[in-house]
Formats: sequence, C-alpha cells, structure tokens
Amino acid sequence: MNGLIDGRIRIACAAWLATVAAASALLPLVDGSDWMVQAAILLGAQTLVGLALRWRGLHPALTVGAQVAASLVLLTVVLAPDYATFGLLPGPQVFEQFGLLLRDGAEDIGHYVAPAPATDGIRMMVFGGVLLIGLLVDVLAVTARSAASAGLPLLALYSVAAGVAQEGPGWPYFLLAAAGYLVLLLAEGRDRLNRWGRFFAGHGPPQGAPAAPRAVPVGPRARTGRRIGVLTLGVAVLAPAALPSLGEGLLDLDGGRGTGRGGSGDVISVNPVVALQDQLNQQQDRAVLSYRTTSAEPSEMYLRLIALDEFTGQEWRSSRWYENRVPEAPWPVSGLSEEVATTAVTTTVEVADYYAQNSLPVPYPATSVETNGQWLFDRGTQTLVTNQRGRTSAGASYEIQHLLVRPTAAQLAEAPPPSQELTDYYTRVPGDLPQEVAATALGITSSAATDFDRAVALQDWFTTDGGFRYDTSVASGSGTQAIVNFLQQREGFCVHFAFTMAAMARTLGIPAQVAVGFTPGTRQPGGAYEVGVHNAHAWPELYFQGVGWVRFEPTPGQGNAPSYTRPQESEPTEQDPEEEQEEVVPATPSPSEGPTPTDPCQRDGNAAGCQEQQQTPESDRREAGVPIWPIIWGGGGLLLALLVAAPPLWRARTRARRLRDGDHGPLPAWRELLDSAWDFGITPLASETPRQAADRIVTVAELPAEPAAAVHRVADAVERALYAPAGSAAPAASETRGAPAAADTRAALAGLRGTAGRWARVRASLLPRSAIRVMYGLAARRAAAADRLRGLVPR
Repeated sequence: MNGLIDGRIRIACAAWLATVAAASALLPLVDGSDWMVQAAILLGAQTLVGLALRWRGLHPALTVGAQVAASLVLLTVVLAPDYATFGLLPGPQVFEQFGLLLRDGAEDIGHYVAPAPATDGIRMMVFGGVLLIGLLVDVLAVTARSAASAGLPLLALYSVAAGVAQEGPGWPYFLLAAAGYLVLLLAEGRDRLNRWGRFFAGHGPPQGAPAAPRAVPVGPRARTGRRIGVLTLGVAVLAPAALPSLGEGLLDLDGGRGTGRGGSGDVISVNPVVALQDQLNQQQDRAVLSYRTTSAEPSEMYLRLIALDEFTGQEWRSSRWYENRVPEAPWPVSGLSEEVATTAVTTTVEVADYYAQNSLPVPYPATSVETNGQWLFDRGTQTLVTNQRGRTSAGASYEIQHLLVRPTAAQLAEAPPPSQELTDYYTRVPGDLPQEVAATALGITSSAATDFDRAVALQDWFTTDGGFRYDTSVASGSGTQAIVNFLQQREGFCVHFAFTMAAMARTLGIPAQVAVGFTPGTRQPGGAYEVGVHNAHAWPELYFQGVGWVRFEPTPGQGNAPSYTRPQESEPTEQDPEEEQEEVVPATPSPSEGPTPTDPCQRDGNAAGCQEQQQTPESDRREAGVPIWPIIWGGGGLLLALLVAAPPLWRARTRARRLRDGDHGPLPAWRELLDSAWDFGITPLASETPRQAADRIVTVAELPAEPAAAVHRVADAVERALYAPAGSAAPAASETRGAPAAADTRAALAGLRGTAGRWARVRASLLPRSAIRVMYGLAARRAAAADRLRGLVPR
C-alpha cells in the first residue's frame, strides 16, 4: 500500500510538471510572464488537493470533485474576490463574473495581436484552460494510470500555441513540452516496475545499498527508456534544421494574415506589421478615423501607431517602452532643440466604432493627449496605449497637442552625433544580416559627406535612382535574406522599403527605427480629414541630435517626401504672412548640466532634448527593476551547474572519508573499492562474496600484478573481519586497522585508472555511477518518514 501511494505521488508531480511545461508554449502569446508563474501555482494547489485526498483513501470520483471545487475557489480568489462570499466562496455573482470575463477574453483575443496584454479576460481563459488540462492529465495519469493517454490533453494545450502563434511557439517550448511528457511516462514506468517487478535480466541493488522495502531501483529497461526518450527529443529538434526548407526571409508580413477580426466579423484591428499588406489590398477603402487639425501643413500629418525599434533578424518589433503613469503635459520630446522651428498644433480625432487597437494613432511629436479612461504612456511612440480589459481605440474621441517640427537641411546636416548609448541601441543589426546590405548602402552613399546626406541619398535611391517598383501583391518574408531578395528583385510595398532603408541606415551608423501608422488621409468638404485602411503605411525614421526622430519617405508614389529632403526647394527669403500669425514654441526646457558649443541641445540653457535622447528602452528597464525571466533562467542555470557538480563532489568527499586513517577496519575501504570499480563500469553484485568480487574486478579491469594483489589483500581482510570465528586467534593489528586497507585501496584505484580508457576516466570522475547510492539513501529515508507520518495520523 505504501509503495502504491508513493507511486501516485511521483506520477502526480510528473503530471503537474508536464502540464506546466506544455503551458509554457503560451508565453509568446501573452505579454509578460507573471501570469505563467500564477498558473503554475494554481495548478500546483490543485495537484496537492488530489494528493492529499488520495492519501486519505477517498474515492476517485470524490477526489476529482474536490479538485474541481478547489479550482473554482482558487479562480475566485485570484480573479473575482469582490464577488465572492467572504472573498473566498464562489456564488451566483462569481459565476456571472466568470462568464463576463470569458466573453471579454474572447473579445480581447480578437482585438489584440500576439503577444496580447494579460487582461483579466485573457487571464481567466488561460488559468481556466491550464487548470482544466491539468485536471484531465491528473485523472488520466494518476487515477486511470494511463500516462500515454494523458498526452492527448497535453497535445491540445500545446496545439493552441502552435496554432495561434504566427511562426509556432519555437523549438525550446516544444522541447519543454516533450520533455515534460517524457518525465510523466518514465514516472509511470517506474511505478509499474515497483508494483509488478521486472525480469531477472537485471541485477538488484549493489552490495551495501540500503534496504528500502518500497523503493525499487530503476532497472535497465527504465534506463533504456530514458536514453530512447532523450535520443528521440534530440532527433525531433535537430532533424528539421538539417532538412531543406523554404525560408520566408525577414519581411514575412503576411504569414499569419492576422487581421484581428472579432467574432462578429465587424471589428478591424490593424496589426501594425502582419496585417498591413491585407489592409492595403482590400478592395474597399473603409474609413477607420477622421480628424480636424490646426496644422498649416496637413501633408505632414502622419499618424503613428507604433515605433519598431528592435531588429532581431526575424522581425522588426517594438520594445514596448511603456510607463504606467502618463507624464504631465507638455510631454518631453526626445532630442528636440530650441533652435529648431516648431509650431504648436491641436488635432481632434474621432475613431470608428469598428476600429480597435491598443494604441491611439497620433502625429509625432505629441506633447499631450486628452481622452477618457486610464492609459499607459508609450514613450517610444509618444502615444497612449492600454492593456485593460475592454479598452481599445474603438469609438475613442481624443484631442492631441503636438508640434509641427520644421528643421532645415542645414540643421540636419550640421547635427552633432547623439550619445553613445543611443547610437549603440538604435544601430544594432543581427549578426546574420548579409554583407550585401551594408555594401549596397556604402556604395549608394559613397559621395555623401554627412549622415543627413547619406539618408537623403538612400531615400532618392529607393524612390528614383534604384529602379524600384511599388507592388502590394509581392509576398513578404521573415528572414534577413528577404532584404537581399528585395534589393535584387526591386519590387515591394511600404514595409519592404521602410525596413530595408532603416537596416541600411543602421549599417552606416545612423540610429534608425520604423514607424507604422497612417498617411494624412483625404480632406472632406467640411474641413475634416478621413483616414482609411488604404492609408496604412510604414516609413523609416532616423535620429538627428537637436531635431529628434526625422521622417523619410523611400516608398515611391506613396505619401510625400519631406521638404527638407527636396533640394530643389530653396529656403524662403521672406516670411510668409500666414506664418507670422503662427505661434512658435520651443521644446520643453529643463536645467542645463553644462552647455557645449557644438551641441544645439545644450545652447541657451536648453538641455531637455539632450537629457531625453540619452535614454533608451534598455536604460529605462534597468531603472524599472529586474525582469523575472533572467532570474528564472539564471536560477535554472545555477541549479543545473549544482546538479552537474554534485555527483563528483559527493564521491570525492565519500572517498576521503572512507580512506582516511583510523580504527575503522577494512570495511569502509572495501566499500570504496567496490564503488570505484562501479564508477569504471564494473557493477557490484549483492550475491558475490568478497573473494568472488575481487576476482571479477581483477579479471574485468585486467589489473597488473601489484594492483591485483592489493585488491585481494583488501578482500581477505574483509573476509576475516566478517567471517572469522569469535574464538579464533586475533589477526595482527596491522590487518584490523584501516590504514593498510586504505593504502591497498589507493593502489587498486591507481590500477583501475591506469587500465581504463580516456572516456572511462572522464566518466568515472564527472558522472560516477556509484553516486546513485544517494538516491537509495533518500528512498529509504522517504519510506521511513512516510511510515512515521502514517503512525502519527489516524486512518
């Protein structure tokens, strides 16, 4: 009975681990990682309830019912405590709230793109799903004792991530899920061995192993199963890399066709990257928003949705540089100097009810946004974002205060270099970016003298000199090789031009990112401007100290080229009468830390731009705190290192204790000799006498004469100590003391090392086989502790 309970405990723990491993594939789908830790804790509590009730001998059906009740209580405490009785017990209001959360979660899945924010609705779906799958796995593996069948719900959980994620959850998550399932199978296999025994082809516990009545060591068949499982996982992970495949390249923007449509089919969610091609190819240019503005240059009213500042080689993505509190107006503008002409502009935006995004499209640079509700501040895009349940841009109405920045070509050409931290962050390119990209950029800009001249040369090459053609039907890819394909084929749409120009600018040392949003739209009879899905656009932005992020337009026939990039337009000699009435406002000033004559941000006491431009998402994260995943991976790495180092350290300590001089007799030295031979592959057999064991060690290891004689001397001393009659003459003192036996054991160990091969010596030092004695000892202690506990607690 005790062995049965121990086996169920082992299988239940393995079932929990397998479910958590499979649920980790959901990490790419939901932002953050704290929800994963919470889900693992909730699942662990559900598992503990089942273990406790099975230990008490409760009927399986009642055990499952209790686990369901416990899961409902846990979900109530975590997601709906305000609706529960005493904040704990679920009632009618709690179940009504669960229904609302599930509905909101379904809507959030339709509104957001992966990784979606961890709203209450999404958390409800994730927690409930993980607990349900965990319960099914627990019932199949522990109650029904069918671990193989438990793989079906685990596969269903993993398939959710594989089906929703655009490129699958990735091989590390597959490896985790498969390893968890393998652990579950091995746990059940060991339990079967404990209950039914095994064939006599294997040997029992080695000589000297503690007698654990309910702990049967894993035999050869279980070890073979582990080896087969590890080999299978290795083949499953490495084989796809060796097979030929059709790489999609860097710019695979239509891979998922994720338009983000809700259940009604009437919600448009413009995925900033993936769905951009779909939006441009729609036959009907459906309006998504309208705005009114006081800007004197409506052609500059590009509306930013998101700024993509990380180039991973697989994609351009946002670092999600969010702040929980919206700064007080006016918001600081990164790198903007007082010497650059700016005009204050007010724009009011009305968003269509069917347009849902988690960020508000705004012109750059915005200095404040007034709207209802609580929002987060996206510092990288200079707009408001949300991760709250049920809050999107659909039907939103808001007023934007922003600046119309008018740098001159001379100011951009004379801009000093930005800070080293900003340059290092915004000029990163992946290591596998083909050299052709940098070589092409160098060739285009060979005659340019400044970074601004190089940027204009790149823009002109894409729009006029390079022979490119705009085509929204061109398939996009998701690998760096796609940039080379685009440069060779010379056709694509806005994302191809924007991503490629930004990548080329980074290879030239110019900080660059990609903005995604909308072009200004079409003026309506009443004076408002209407923006439709065909206005969806992507453009590169390059950073110039004193001006900030500067827009460029490399896509031919789309949008408009900024005035500072058109050399044919000369500077006006007289001020326009309409411009005399415009209010020119400087960037937000702040105390200077010491002006420098070469940096326009620092002259005249204006250091606001310099202070802002020195910060990047990385520096901001360092101030925000330590993320959880580096801690988890670091702790896991430390634990792995300890596990690897533990066996050789234990063997060294045990060997030193057994062989040190003293009145211990020959038995400790004999145990060390047997274990050392075991480390070199000579497994001890409990049925052998010391003399038989010594003969087998000498024969198998092919020991020379002196080490062989030492082995026999230790065996003879052990036989005299164990089997000599009590009334016989006592042996010499040197034969009963530990020192001579220890010396002979050291001589035998030297012979074993001398006759063993290199790999056998390495294996004996780093992975000693005799370290399994630790597991035997723990099994015996666990069985003894279980007996004591059962004696204390009545049935």
